Amino acid sequence: MIRKTLKECPECASKNIYRDQDKGETICRDCGLVIEDRMVDFSQEWREFDDDGASKRRTGAPTSETSFDRGLGTEVGSTSDFYKLGSERERDRFFRLRKWNIRISTAIERNLKVALAELKRVSSFLKLPKSVEEEAARIYRLAVQKGLVRGRSMESVVAGALYAACRRHEVPRTLDEMGEASGIEKKEIGRTYRFVTRELEISIKPSNPADYIPRFASALKLSPETQSKSVEILEQARDIELTSGRGPTGIAAAALYVASLIHGEKRTQREVADVAGVTEVTIRNRYKELIKKLKLGKDVEKSKKK
Repeated sequence: MIRKTLKECPECASKNIYRDQDKGETICRDCGLVIEDRMVDFSQEWREFDDDGASKRRTGAPTSETSFDRGLGTEVGSTSDFYKLGSERERDRFFRLRKWNIRISTAIERNLKVALAELKRVSSFLKLPKSVEEEAARIYRLAVQKGLVRGRSMESVVAGALYAACRRHEVPRTLDEMGEASGIEKKEIGRTYRFVTRELEISIKPSNPADYIPRFASALKLSPETQSKSVEILEQARDIELTSGRGPTGIAAAALYVASLIHGEKRTQREVADVAGVTEVTIRNRYKELIKKLKLGKDVEKSKKK
């Protein structure tokens, strides 16, 4: 009997259903009901069954965009295997085959081998998740295949691809952080990022300032209440379109600065600016806008009197 896929929650009739493949659960995002907790995994079987039972030996590594050959490359044996061959002539022939097998033939493969190693280094420095690393490698591979790397440094294209992948996966990283990790100027990374996304027709959503709040708050050692208040301020600013046309890091840092004043966890504008990678002038201007437009002056004054 084939079980039909549920299209709505039996409790609240919501269609916002989430299927967690790792836990094997089907959950309603609106009411939190666990609709199913024993999902059948239809993915590939990685075990091997023989007379001794189930073996955990893998049948091969999964493909990966972060490898120049996507992890599908093969090798011509090991050196010890050659001595099992009959004649010396056969051994010499396999030695030559192994040597040519190790060599990378095309220019694209040589470029990818060097560039993807740099991509892994920058990704590790920025502590990016594997999904972002895979997406960045895919973007860079497409850029190489379309000849977008010509006339540009490999490092700048790698940084641009990583920044685009961070934006697509909503992993907040600033251009300053990307420049520090890659050793490329911020303007060059931004220019390359815009060129690659335009040529490859990659759609990028505008950055959400609230995504930066947890990182900035953690660096400033602010309380969860202050974080929540800063997100609330950003939501109010978004409702009156105060966030449009302004840098997400600057408005996020200013909201966090206002929230810290309201909750009595005073941080200087210099401290907030250093963490956010913006200037004190930016913090000051955004702070004044938030205080004036959202009428938060009274809340700030009350906290100062306490």
